[in-house]
Amino acid sequence: MTLLHLFDLDGTLMYGSAAPVEISRQLGLSAEIAELERAFGAQEMGPHQFSVAAHGLWADLTPAHVRAAFDGAPWLAGIRDVWQEIRDRGDYCAVISLSPSFFVELLLEWGAHAAHGSVFPEVPFTRPVEESGILTPEGKVRVADRLCAQFGVSRADCVAYGDSVTDALLFEAVPVSVAVNARPYLAERATHVYEGRDLRDAYQLVGLTRPGVDAS
Repeated sequence: MTLLHLFDLDGTLMYGSAAPVEISRQLGLSAEIAELERAFGAQEMGPHQFSVAAHGLWADLTPAHVRAAFDGAPWLAGIRDVWQEIRDRGDYCAVISLSPSFFVELLLEWGAHAAHGSVFPEVPFTRPVEESGILTPEGKVRVADRLCAQFGVSRADCVAYGDSVTDALLFEAVPVSVAVNARPYLAERATHVYEGRDLRDAYQLVGLTRPGVDAS
C-alpha cells in the first residue's frame, strides 16, 4: 500500500517559528510581522488579508533574503532523512502550507515530491498578491485531494502532520494525523502527539497505525 505524507510547514517542520517570521527577520521587520501573526492567530484577519499585509511589508525583499531566511530557519532535525525513507518505501511526501510559495517550494530541494504554498508573485515583487492564489484551511484539503489524484492514492492512504487550527480540516479528512509541537486544539484531534525537535521521532509514531494496517 502506498502512502502520501502531508506536512504543514510553519510550527511543524519549523520549530517555534514560521516562514513569514524568518523572512521578516531578514528585513528587520520582526515587530511588524509579530503583530500580523498575532492578529492572524486571533482570527482578526484571514489568510488573504495576512498575505496582502505581509506582501506590503516585504517591498524590499530579494531572492538573497529568501535564501538566507530559509537557510537560517529553525528547522526540525531529520527532515531530509524522513523524506528519503518515505521515498525508499515507495511512498510520497508533500508540503502544504499557507506560507508564500516562493519559500515553501524551496523544500523540493530536500526531497519533497511536491510543495504547495500561497501563490505570491516572484521576488522582487512587481505585482500584487491575488486572492485566488492564497491558501486557506479548506484549500489545504483541496490541494491534498489533487495530490491524491496525482499520486494515485486516496484520502484513506494519507497521513497529515500539523500544529495549529489551520490544519484541523486536513486532520479530519485523513485517517492518521500527527500533531507536532501543536496547540491543544489540534493535539486533542490527532492520532499521535509529538513534542520535540526531530521529525524522525514524529514519523516513527505513525508505525503500526499506518492507514490500512491492522495494528492488533
